[in-house]
Amino acid sequence: MSENKLSIGDEAPDFTAPTDEGTFTLSEHRGKNVILYFYPAAMTPGCTTQACDFRDSLRALAAAGYEVVGISKDTPEKLATFRAEEGLTFPLVSDPEKTVQDAYGAWGEKNSYGKIVTGSIRSTFVVDMDGRIALAQYNVKATGHVAKLRRDLGIDS
Repeated sequence: MSENKLSIGDEAPDFTAPTDEGTFTLSEHRGKNVILYFYPAAMTPGCTTQACDFRDSLRALAAAGYEVVGISKDTPEKLATFRAEEGLTFPLVSDPEKTVQDAYGAWGEKNSYGKIVTGSIRSTFVVDMDGRIALAQYNVKATGHVAKLRRDLGIDS
């Protein structure tokens, strides 16, 4: 379990992990701005809302120079189903061992309906063109998060 919280200016931990369509390696995207968002579980109400908000904002984010990558502990097979059911067009990374989540401080204790549990912490990071953290947001809300992120990044709706 991680108590490792990243801050603006930190080097983004590099990783290679499976996706529902192959693999994703963060360092292969240097020279681009990458939004990494961590979510607890595919095909749950909050995670579906958040994923669909990213899907619906993808054109505006791409026009502003951002790529989007979703990361959860789900298997590639479950992610493929999630992608197909929701029409998602960005990479979905499978992190069942929670190594990527741990490196980003997105796995640990959280409050779930008044109970302290260990799990995925809904978090979003913007990795800049040089591989550094440009924005780190922990414990974000599923609903309205993408709109807030767009405001934080200065991307018009």
